[in-house]
Amino acid sequence: MEDFLYFFSFQDPNVLMVVIGISLLSISAAMVGTFTFLDKKALVGDAISHAVLPGVCLAFMFSGNKNPYWIVSGAFFTGALSTYVISWVARYTKLKEDTVIASVLSIFFGVGIVLMTQLQQTGNASLSGLDHFIFGNAISIVREDLWVYGALATCIIVVLLVFYKEFKVMVFNRSFAESIGLPVKRLDFVFNSLMVLAVVTGIQAIGVVLMAALLITPAAAAKFWTDRLSRLLFLAVLFSLISGISGAYISFSLPHMPTGPWVVVVLSIIAFLSFFFSTKKGILTRWVSRRKYQSKIHRDHILKALYQAEEHDKKGLPQKDIVDNFPGKVVKTHRTLRQLKKKGYITNDRELVALTSTGNSEAKRIVRLHRLWELYMTEYMNIAPDHVHESAEKFEHIITPELERQLDKSLNFPKEDPHQSIIPRDQNKP
Repeated sequence: MEDFLYFFSFQDPNVLMVVIGISLLSISAAMVGTFTFLDKKALVGDAISHAVLPGVCLAFMFSGNKNPYWIVSGAFFTGALSTYVISWVARYTKLKEDTVIASVLSIFFGVGIVLMTQLQQTGNASLSGLDHFIFGNAISIVREDLWVYGALATCIIVVLLVFYKEFKVMVFNRSFAESIGLPVKRLDFVFNSLMVLAVVTGIQAIGVVLMAALLITPAAAAKFWTDRLSRLLFLAVLFSLISGISGAYISFSLPHMPTGPWVVVVLSIIAFLSFFFSTKKGILTRWVSRRKYQSKIHRDHILKALYQAEEHDKKGLPQKDIVDNFPGKVVKTHRTLRQLKKKGYITNDRELVALTSTGNSEAKRIVRLHRLWELYMTEYMNIAPDHVHESAEKFEHIITPELERQLDKSLNFPKEDPHQSIIPRDQNKP
C-alpha cells in the first residue's frame, strides 16, 4: 500500500516521468493499433516490433552507449526496412503475405539476437541493460528518454488526429478513398511510418518482443464493446493506459521485474473479460442470449400447440402429450411449463394444461404471425403451401410489430392462410 501511495503521489520526479512516458506511449500505440487492427495489418505490426531489435543493436555498435537518438534512428531504420521488404517480396513473388511476414519477422529477430549476443560478449560496461530492450523496463526511463520517446508519441497522436478522416475512409473503403482523389499511396506511407514509430517509442518501456501486444490487443478488446470508430479509439486508449500504468507500477514495486510482461498480463486480463463478458459480442453474453432465444422458441411452440388444441374444441392438452410432442426435451419442456404457469399464461389442473386469457392472447399472436408469413411466402414468393411451414416456424419468433402491420397491409388483411386455417386477429387492434 505504501508503494502504491508513493508511486501515485508523484513525489519522486522519476516516477512522474515514467507515468507521463508510459501514458503517451500507451495512447499513441492504442491509436495506431486501432487503425492497424481495422486494416488487418496485425501481423505487420508484430513483424515490425521484432524487426527493430537489430536496429537497436546496430545503434549500440555505432554510438557505444544507450543514446536514445541513436537507438530511435537505428530501430526506425530496420523497422521501416522490414515493412519495405514485406511489401516488395509479397508483390514480386508468389508467396502469401502471411508467409512473407513470418519469414521477415524470424530473420530480422534472429539477426538481432545474434548482434545482441555478440555485443554482450564484448564486456563493455556501457552496454549493461541492453537486454531490457527485449522485455522492457519503464522504470529505467530518464529525462532524456522522456523527451525523445514522449516527443515521438506526441507526434504520432497529432498526425493521427490531423489525418483522422483520411485514415478512416482508407481503412473502411480503400476503393472509395481512391475514387474521391485521396492520395492513398502517400497515406499508406505515412501510416506505415507511424506504425514503425509507435513500435519504436515502446522499445524501452515495453520491449521489442511484447510491443505488438500493446499495439493490437487494446483494439481487439475494444472491438467487443462497440462498432463505432470514435468509441473504439477511446476504449482502446483506456485499456492501453490501464495496462501500461499498471505494468509500470508492478515493475516499480517488484525490483528486477520487467515492465513489458506485466503490461501484457494486465492487458490480457482486460481482453479476456472483454471477450467473455462484453454486452454486445461477449462469448458468455452471446451464449446467454442464445439460450434465452431458444427458451422463447420452445415457449412459443407450447403456446401455439395449446391454441391449436382450442381451435379443435379442446379445453387443453394433457401434460404428457405436450412432453411427447417435443422428444428429447423432457426436462426443458417441464421447466418451460413451470415458467408459463408462473407468468400466468397457463393453468395446470389434474395434468390438463390450458391457456389463460393472457396466454390465449400471446398464443394468438404467435399463430397469427406464423400464418401471415406462410401466406406471404405463398403469395409473393410463389412457394407451394406444403413448403412454407418450416420457414414460418423460424420467422414467427422474430417478426416485429412494424413488419406485422406491413404484412397485414400487403396481404389486404387476410382471414385465412394457404391451408384455409383462420388467421386470428387481435380484437384490441383495428
